[in-house]
Amino acid sequence: MVRQTGSYVTTTTVGETVKAFVPKPLPPDPPVDIDSQLDQLLHRAERRLHELRIAASLVPNADLFNYAFVRKEAILSAQIEGVQATLTDLLDYEGDPESGPPDKNIQEVCNYLEALHYGRKQIKHPQGLPLSLRLIKEMHKRLMRSVRGSSKGPGTFRKSQNWIGGTRPGNAHFVPPPPKEMLHSLQQLESFFHQKNEMHPLIKIAMIHVQFETIHPFLDGNGRLGRLLIALLVEIWQLLDARLLYLSLFFKRNRQEYYQSLDSVRFQGNFEAWILFFLEGISVACEEAIITAKQLFELINKDRKRLLGRSEANVAALRLFEQLPQHPVITVAHIVKLLNVTKPTAAKAIDILIKAKILAQTAAAKRNRRFGYKNYIRILRGKDDL
Repeated sequence: MVRQTGSYVTTTTVGETVKAFVPKPLPPDPPVDIDSQLDQLLHRAERRLHELRIAASLVPNADLFNYAFVRKEAILSAQIEGVQATLTDLLDYEGDPESGPPDKNIQEVCNYLEALHYGRKQIKHPQGLPLSLRLIKEMHKRLMRSVRGSSKGPGTFRKSQNWIGGTRPGNAHFVPPPPKEMLHSLQQLESFFHQKNEMHPLIKIAMIHVQFETIHPFLDGNGRLGRLLIALLVEIWQLLDARLLYLSLFFKRNRQEYYQSLDSVRFQGNFEAWILFFLEGISVACEEAIITAKQLFELINKDRKRLLGRSEANVAALRLFEQLPQHPVITVAHIVKLLNVTKPTAAKAIDILIKAKILAQTAAAKRNRRFGYKNYIRILRGKDDL
């Protein structure tokens, strides 16, 4: 199938003349070919989403897992962009809020969490911003606050030419549309957000992602915001709670194929190859989320029963245990505020959970010692480098 997905315009930037790519508006022409392979993967992704919805509905408090999954995604999305931060770093920072401001790497992860929270809040509130270019800019402003790229117009669409790969425009791997054409492409993308058609939402999300990354509307942060947008669209179109499904782990594991699939759309017009890759990612992400949620749920139930069976267990220890899935790393000072108890009571609760082999000390400092729900964190980290 021959499909032209855009055209080239000549532009000059930093003293070099280059050809920039301007994508055609969505949907593609001719339409995506839903052959047997793509149809099979689409139905598989639908089944996995359904199974994950069921798994989430069986958990008494889904927030226990939402907290975990969204933080794992934030770390992975940042790591794809070269941020040197781990899940342990993030949990340690959140577990010791008195330790001072986060370092620059953790700040980038915290910004991702803030941007997602802002986006979800807006789309859920009757007076909030709808899915729009304005919402995207507001999320970007929060994503880039006080981190690398904060001097490159956070929350503002670029007014200069950028490029992807290479040391300069002349040897770039890809040159997105110039500012004027970029704004027109963004307006067309916004129209596609709200276009009524029979296209499956998963295919529509896949198309939006590749189009957004091709337009590359910001001077920095496009990759993270593009992945954030996937999660938001999954929730907006009621496919799943946004905090349960993320693709960054799949993209990170298959980084080369991820970029090649995006390029296959830009250079060969091959939307089908990209959509196949995207749907595979949806299925894998769902399958792994179900396994992780099940393991975490079983761990919490097992540890709760063991704690209740111990003679020294008290109300403070039980209250602390119920907080651990959302605060898997804590300090005595944090517990004092969290449970509104005295320091000796907090210390005693920690001691009980240590004896029950639930908590373990994670930092050896004499002051502000940190304690972690070690098995919970181990399951959440999985086999990947987090």
